[in-house]
Amino acid sequence: MLVEFELFQVVITEGSQTQVIVVREKGGERSFPIYIGHNEAMAIDRKLNDVHVPRPLTHDLLANVVEQMGGKLVRVIINDMHDDYYMALLEVRRGDETVMVDARPSDAIALSVRAGCPIYVEEQVLNALQS
Repeated sequence: MLVEFELFQVVITEGSQTQVIVVREKGGERSFPIYIGHNEAMAIDRKLNDVHVPRPLTHDLLANVVEQMGGKLVRVIINDMHDDYYMALLEVRRGDETVMVDARPSDAIALSVRAGCPIYVEEQVLNALQS
């Protein structure tokens, strides 16, 4: 079962390579942190704060490629967890075709803020966090 979440917080610590984003259950109380790289945190933060750059950066480029190929990112799914690492999928639709693309959660969320699409978490991931 999928549970809808939203990006709740981006924590950027200067001088640290590891940054944190927190996702929270939409309309619920569950939340959890995801540790990400500096570049991904900055990409998310730039978009949230409407900071424009003169040329497309990596996540902007990928979002543009999907759009120019007639696709649309419809949702991000954090679908699994292995050795304390989260796994994610991008669900991209083009016409009647749906393509699931393996992604790091940090990249998936950076793309979701660009596309304005929802973030879902598999219930099995939430159960693993509680144990």
